[in-house]
Formats: sequence, structure tokens, C-alpha cells
Amino acid sequence: MIINKRQLHVAMLIGALGKGGTERVLVNLCDYLIARGFQITVVTQYQKENEYPLNPGAKRIISDLTKEECTKSRILNFIRRFEKLRKIWKQEQPDVILSFIGKNNMMAVLTSRFLNIPVAVAVRGDPMMEYYLGWMRLAAKNLFRLADGVIIQTRQSLDFFPRAVRDKAVILKNPIDPGFFIPRYEGEREKTIVAVGRLDENKNHELLIRAFAGIAEKYPEYQLIIYGEGELKEKLKELTATLGMEERISFPGAISNVQEAIYKARVFVLPSNTEGVPNTLIEAMILGLTVIATDCPCGGPADLIEHGINGLLTQVGDVEQMKDNLQKVLNNLQYSNELGMNATKTSDIYLPEKVYKEWEAYLGSLDFWRKS
Repeated sequence: MIINKRQLHVAMLIGALGKGGTERVLVNLCDYLIARGFQITVVTQYQKENEYPLNPGAKRIISDLTKEECTKSRILNFIRRFEKLRKIWKQEQPDVILSFIGKNNMMAVLTSRFLNIPVAVAVRGDPMMEYYLGWMRLAAKNLFRLADGVIIQTRQSLDFFPRAVRDKAVILKNPIDPGFFIPRYEGEREKTIVAVGRLDENKNHELLIRAFAGIAEKYPEYQLIIYGEGELKEKLKELTATLGMEERISFPGAISNVQEAIYKARVFVLPSNTEGVPNTLIEAMILGLTVIATDCPCGGPADLIEHGINGLLTQVGDVEQMKDNLQKVLNNLQYSNELGMNATKTSDIYLPEKVYKEWEAYLGSLDFWRKS
């Protein structure tokens, strides 16, 4: 399909630009589209202190209520948030609205009704977890029938939705920072096991900590480094102390230079309970690290990893299997390197010029059908 060459105005809706995988996808996509001449407006409900830097070419709008606009009534506050977001769409007049995650998707569909602005909603993880309450699941399954497009990450995600939603759903790969597409490090690797992600219950770093603690005595030179921030940080540090691992396990916090931090590591681990298609896993594979991930719903890691060929899969929550997989790669560095070298082939399907063009064409197609 040939897309109109005029400058397309895309409005992106998300809660904030805090340091998470979805936020990184949005920021990466912004950079590419602005370079391609798109007009970009990023609407966030609020602004955090520690956020990914937004391209200066993008317009930023905060949609949350000010202190003066807030009332003691939750219902009235919801109505005002609804009206405020709808007013933004009317004033900005984007050609396409692209929303990310959970309730933002519902609000995007509802607030844009009858404004003749096509809306695409992006479901970034396991829909059962992203819409974790009964009313939310019911709302998503029905409201998304009204969306012009639904973007998902895995084939398993389709099973959550009714036929009317599946028919308009597409799988688009994550836009990856071009900085990760560099030659694989071929020198002697650091004796480190690394993980990157929010320190919350779903990311389940406790699994990795317990597994590492269970084998640490056999590998006294190895360190476990867990990058990220979150509500469980202090609890995980307490667990580390309880296991006597304070000198072996560290929590440096969130970092902006992920590629540099993990580039020479021996093993990258993703211990999550659920995931879509995690950016951190893709990035680690592109860099050629040996990767171990849980075979979690909704199937993202299993889509990326062919067990024993380009990485290893572990059952969710299985500490003993995680220990076994770690020992497989630490005992046999040649095998570990083979897994890492095979993992770099992931870069073939995630090349920025391919992935970004798919997103560009998809967004353009939504505008095309509106005009036709």
C-alpha cells in the first residue's frame, strides 16, 4: 500500500515515560518517526522525575488534572479527566492516535469516539495480566471492537480476544535502539550474571536470587547484578542479606546505558512470571549474550528462544531448573558461547530499518483508510 507522503501527525498516549520496556518502545518510535518527518504529540497522564528523554521534536502534553481541577469525588474526577483528554484530541487534531498499555487503551477509544480520528491500541504484555480485573477484561474485549487497530506482541495474545478483535489485530515487533546493533563482544567475558527490569512481583527476581544463591559456592568468582528500580527493591535486598549474598549480589538501580552495562556479561537472565516480547531479552540476544528466560505467558520468550540452540528456557517459578540452566552454561563456556553466537541472529528480524518501516506503514494505513 502506498501511503500519502504528507506529514502525518501521530498522537501517542501513555501513563508516563518512566524507565520501562513499553516506554522505551515509545521513545524509540518517536525518534524514528520524527526523523521521517512525522509530527508527534506525546500525551502522558503525569510526569515522573526519572524518565527516558523525549525527542525535542515531539510535543509533550500532560493530561492529568491539576490540583485546582481535582475534587473529592472520584466520579467527577474521572469525568473531568475524560473531558480533558477529549479536549486534547479536538485541539491537536492528530491523524492517528496510538495508545499503550491497560486503561490508557480504553481511554483512547472512549475519548476519541465520533471525532473521526483512527485509534490503534497496543497491548504490551499478557492481556490476562494487563487487564487483571474482571471488569477490565470485559471492557477490553468489547471496547477494542471499536478501535481501528489492535497491536499485540505474541500469537498467544490473540486467544484472549473475541473474533471481532482478533480480525483487526496485528503483531508488530518492538522497535529496538539502534545502539544495540553492534558486533558481538569476543573477548574474555566478565564473570557476571545480569538481569534488567523493574523490581516488582511480576519480574520475579526472587527466583533468580534464590537460584544464584543455591549455586554461588561452586562459582566463587561470579557476581549477580540486577539493574532496575521498583517497590520490591528493599525486600530483595533483605532476601539477599538473609541468604548471605550481600557481597555477591548488587542492585545498582535503573540505568540509561543498558548496552554498555551488559555488553561483556556472561549470562543474561529474564525470570519473569509473564511477559509480552521483552525488549531487554531482545537486546541481550542481539548483543550475543547467553540468555536464560522463563517460558512464561503470553509466549514472548518462547517465540524468541529455541531451547538449547540460542538460549535456554526455564519453567516459571522453578528455582531448581533455573539452577540447572545456570550451571549448564557456567560449566561449559564453549556451549555458552555457541548459544550467544546463535542469539545474535535475532538481529536479522529486529533490524531497525525493517521494524520501523512496519510501524510506519501500519500507522499510515490507518490514516489512509480514514481518508478513503
